[in-house]
Amino acid sequence: MTKDEKLNNFYNQEVPWLASLNKIRTLLKSTDLVEDVKWGMPVYTINNDNVVGVASFKHHYGLWFYQGVYLTDASNLLRNAQEGKTKAMRHLHFTEDDIIDEKLITSYVDEAIQNARDGKKMPVVRSIKKVLLPTMLKNELYNDAQLKLHFTALTKAKQRAYADYINEAKQEATKRKRLDRCIPFILEGKGIDALWKKN
Repeated sequence: MTKDEKLNNFYNQEVPWLASLNKIRTLLKSTDLVEDVKWGMPVYTINNDNVVGVASFKHHYGLWFYQGVYLTDASNLLRNAQEGKTKAMRHLHFTEDDIIDEKLITSYVDEAIQNARDGKKMPVVRSIKKVLLPTMLKNELYNDAQLKLHFTALTKAKQRAYADYINEAKQEATKRKRLDRCIPFILEGKGIDALWKKN
């Protein structure tokens, strides 16, 4: 399905607020924003930076500002997208009964565009999870210097994927079988994806 087909499907869906969604689309397309589709929803960008998305759910719809934390929000309408999880994203939430105030939405969108142009962006902080090695793998690494050398050369994400794959097995025999299966790929410097490609 092409981008245009996805956009047309979104903006022609059978929801009570279809007219409002299209009003929002017209408003967004009248700006310098570029219309795209990401994660199955319309997303509007400036210089490839996500500025605002449009979402429609079972009981509500709205605008999602990717760097909404920087918006003034004088009307105090913005909600945190996921309290406790989302740092920067904020959204304007509407239901079927809400009347779209184009002037108000335009003020939020214009400020979001200006913020994007000014480079106001919350840095992404990735939590570094410690790799929890199964005892069986630890022992193997301790006893095999070559294996240890290749394993430590892998990225943390690849190390974690191997450790998780082995740890997920319930029985020791299955863990052993998985470890034995992984060793040749570790020695080749490959990630766990190579396990599935071979089959």
